[in-house]
Formats: sequence, C-alpha cells, structure tokens
Amino acid sequence: MAETTVTELLAELAELEDPKIRAVNERHGDDHGVNLTKLRAVAKRLKTQQDLAVELWATEDTAARLLALLICKPKAFGRDELDAMLRDSRTPKVHDWLVGYVVKKNPHAEELRLAWIDDPYPVVASAGWALTSDRVVKKPAGLDLPALLDTIESEMKDAPDRLQWAMNTCLAQIGIEHAEYRTRALDIGERLKVLEDYPTPPNCTSPFAPSWINEMVRRKELATK
Repeated sequence: MAETTVTELLAELAELEDPKIRAVNERHGDDHGVNLTKLRAVAKRLKTQQDLAVELWATEDTAARLLALLICKPKAFGRDELDAMLRDSRTPKVHDWLVGYVVKKNPHAEELRLAWIDDPYPVVASAGWALTSDRVVKKPAGLDLPALLDTIESEMKDAPDRLQWAMNTCLAQIGIEHAEYRTRALDIGERLKVLEDYPTPPNCTSPFAPSWINEMVRRKELATK
C-alpha cells in the first residue's frame, strides 16, 4: 500500500509541474516546477506520516523530498540519518527546508551544528552557520559571538556563495540581536561589502548586512514606541 501511495504521489506531483516555475527554479539550482502553495496543500491533506516521508525521500525526486520534509516527524530522525540526508540534499530548497523544518526541531541539532560548521564541504558548513544564526536569535547563551565575528571577518569574503550567504546571515543577526556587537558587525559588513550590490526588489530589505541590520533595528525601535 505504501509503495502504491508513493507512486500515486509522484504522479500527482508530476501533474502539478509548471514549466515556467521550473525555469525560474532552475536559475537558482532547484530542479522542480511545483508551486509550493500547491505542494503544501498536498502535505496538509496527507498530515504527518513518517514512514511515507522516508519513502518519498528515498525516491531522490526534489518535489517528493520537499513533500517528505513537510509530512515527516522531525524528532524521529537519528543524528547520522540527518547528516546523510544533508549531504545528499543536492538542491538549495531541499537543503534549506531540511535544516529549517527538520534539523532545527531535532534533539541532535546542536551536535550537528558543531559538526557541520567546520565541515570542509562548503554546503554542509553553510548548514552549520544556518543553525548558528538560529541560536544567535533564539538561544545565544554559550555562543562565543566575538569568535564568530572573527571567523566571519576572516573567511566570509572568499567563501563560496551558499556558505557566504549563511555567514552573512549570521553577521546580520548578531548585529540585529546584540547591541554590544552591533558596531563591529556593521564595520565588518561595510569593509567586506559582501552582497552590497545584490539585486533587491522594492520594499524588500537588502541582504547587505549593514542595510539589513539598520533596517531591522529601526523596525524594532519603532515597535517599542
């Protein structure tokens, strides 16, 4: 029954394919063309099904893996299982959803953060930095923020794209959330100029760390008035 269900779901996802969406996604390294709102609707219908999620992941189909990440039980995966899944993620969207929707909610998140942040493979290291950014915001106690800034200052400029993006996010979150390190975070961002010219749509916040920090701090100050 489960195998038939996976087969049916793959057929359903194939029917949801939109060539225009695929063309846009492929420019960002993602190889699927399913509208994510429709994908979420499928996940809502299926509800949580860990065994089905594992089978969907095993198909290696990107849309199926995204669906798997929406219907799985994040706490059900073992440490080594998540490590293998991350290294096998292939596409940016699967990687991001795995870290954001599953690893962050798993009991092994901190252990994996520490293992991944120093991984020689940049995409894996970027996951470690993403988990670190989450801790900077939600649970900073125990983090050595000056040491993180030291690493960002020395390594971010020449880091590969996805690792650079993750380190830049961490830099911005330190500046936004921790006023005592804001001046240094702004200085690092201004000097390194990472993502300074990143194309940003109107009414959206630039990922350039100084602009991002200043805008979010401004919003926080307005909210407290």
